[in-house]
Amino acid sequence: MSTDISVRSSNYQVEDRSWLVGQHGVDITPGITLDISKFTKATHFANGYIPSGTAIAKITASGLYGPYDDSKSDGTQVCAGLLFSSVRAVDPNTGNTLTKVGGARFIHGAVNVAKLPANSGIDANGKTDLPLIVWL
Repeated sequence: MSTDISVRSSNYQVEDRSWLVGQHGVDITPGITLDISKFTKATHFANGYIPSGTAIAKITASGLYGPYDDSKSDGTQVCAGLLFSSVRAVDPNTGNTLTKVGGARFIHGAVNVAKLPANSGIDANGKTDLPLIVWL
């Protein structure tokens, strides 16, 4: 048996749900699977994590979720919610981008738009797609 005492480092994402206004709706966060290939590293996960509050949509062909984009016609033009918790998009051991990642979507409650992540992707049409969210 050998002993490994090499120095290792890990990166963590501090969760920031300051965009949530209260706890209403946090018990209703359906599980989803994200297709990480649909997200752009520079835009969505520069630090290796897709932040909570990112607008997401269901990709028609695969049934997986990607970033909401009102200009597309692959299903992602209809906003399906906000990512409830940040998710790791990069393998910390290899540095490779992951393929699929589990997450949850926020679909009901109140949101402070000014506190969403800078690249959340939500727009007026996306807000209309989510009538159970009160946008403040």
